[in-house]
Amino acid sequence: MERLYTQKLDIGYGELSIVKDLNISIPSGKITALVGANGSGKSTILKTLARIMKPSGGQVFLDGKSIHQQSTKEVAKQLAILPQNPTAPDGLTVSELVTYGRFPHQKGFGSLTKEDKEIVQWAISMTGMVDFYDRPVDQLSGGQRQRAWIAMALAQGTDILFLDEPTTFLDMAHQLEVLKLLQKLNEEENRTIVMVVHDLNHATRYAQHMVAISRGTVMAEGTPAEVMTPEMLRKVFNIEADILTDPRTGVPLCLPYELSHAVENKQPASSLVQPAAQAVQEEERKLVGTR
Repeated sequence: MERLYTQKLDIGYGELSIVKDLNISIPSGKITALVGANGSGKSTILKTLARIMKPSGGQVFLDGKSIHQQSTKEVAKQLAILPQNPTAPDGLTVSELVTYGRFPHQKGFGSLTKEDKEIVQWAISMTGMVDFYDRPVDQLSGGQRQRAWIAMALAQGTDILFLDEPTTFLDMAHQLEVLKLLQKLNEEENRTIVMVVHDLNHATRYAQHMVAISRGTVMAEGTPAEVMTPEMLRKVFNIEADILTDPRTGVPLCLPYELSHAVENKQPASSLVQPAAQAVQEEERKLVGTR
């Protein structure tokens, strides 16, 4: 059985149900992409898997134990999460940011150990940020900032890394920069990576496992070739598309050409999750600050 999985997971805000009876397993040592239309519940699922949100029913299991019955510090030693559009205090340098990743391993208010400092240096080097060691994070480009935050997550020393739309608001070059870094971490460090991805072609190219979600329900799950089908695109995204094969990588490519009329009067689910957005963001800030 995989290290991270759910059993009959229900997620909601008060009486409003977003996810019902969810059963998924996250493959260890692979990149998993959660895809779906805006408001489909994919970010909600990611946050619950990472223990930022508490389910209204069912369980998330990490190494056989309920993740929501473990302490924040204990979970932070096993998984790291990079929320969407994280912000750092003005003037905070790259090296200072990355040291935050060692907080779960420290006792009380102790200073960094020799091992902590070595891991921080390794994380900065691994993400190609050595030249920006003393540069304030708010003076970096978008791609550089994302790499700095990923370095902080790496410094936690966890095998599992969650990312919520890590390429949002980045130009194409910086998107590829971040995605190739994640690919490197998976291939060379055997990191299990779970990420919410907006671009379907990025998902098929960089993930080995995909989960397509609509209204909090898994509509398809498996390899990119198994998930990326015209039927899935109609059900999940309400589009018609041609599926081609990338001549360089052999993975499927999605070329949408019109809206599908198979699903009429489809009400956006984004209106369902909006009431709790501020509460979830506050919980993210608490959890990242703890780590």
